[in-house]
Amino acid sequence: MNVFINDIPLILKKATDKVYKHEYDLILKASEHFTSKDLVGDVLIKEADPPLIDRLVRLMEVKKLKKLKSLTLVADKKKKIIEHLKDQFKIVRAAGGLVLKDGKILMIYRLGVWDLPKGKLEKKEKVREGAMREVEEECNIQVEVVEKLPKTWHSYAFKGKKILKKTSWYVMNCTDDSLMKPQAEEFIEEVRWMTPEEVQEVLPNAYTSIAFVIRHYLQSLKTGKV
Repeated sequence: MNVFINDIPLILKKATDKVYKHEYDLILKASEHFTSKDLVGDVLIKEADPPLIDRLVRLMEVKKLKKLKSLTLVADKKKKIIEHLKDQFKIVRAAGGLVLKDGKILMIYRLGVWDLPKGKLEKKEKVREGAMREVEEECNIQVEVVEKLPKTWHSYAFKGKKILKKTSWYVMNCTDDSLMKPQAEEFIEEVRWMTPEEVQEVLPNAYTSIAFVIRHYLQSLKTGKV
């Protein structure tokens, strides 16, 4: 489960998963005292439990943890922790695509940030069809789905409610971009084909969840696995 709260990656691991200490700037136990000021760099917290989840979610939502790059929680009962995390939010379903043409990736520029086309699913809409519809509407192109990418979950507040948006992602091929244009109603200012190198240059000005999806895809090109 790839969770992003206030654009900060929250990674959940089982106690039996391998953990490499050198990858973290700070390692704590849930029982240890710490404040938001201690959460700097890549942080690992062991023995995570529901009360810790509650505390961390509040910190990540209220505090501007600008120095926190990622937060990894290790728990004996990972599924229980995941369900407790979900219970803090209203779940919204969405879907989108990483669209390809001639080795280039389709990026959109919306509200000052580089993004991938995506949007909320309609009631009872199938995920695959919804993903294609959103991409085609936002960019005025035609696409076909190639394969799945990892899902992402990211939080935001809307009308006083805490939302956790579950986004299903697909690799897509563009079959027609002759009428391509940004969907102004969705505040999209630009739609642009970029080489992988150009995409990597703009990733610092993209949401962390979007950067995660793109980097996963680019890494899969090297390994041959999506």
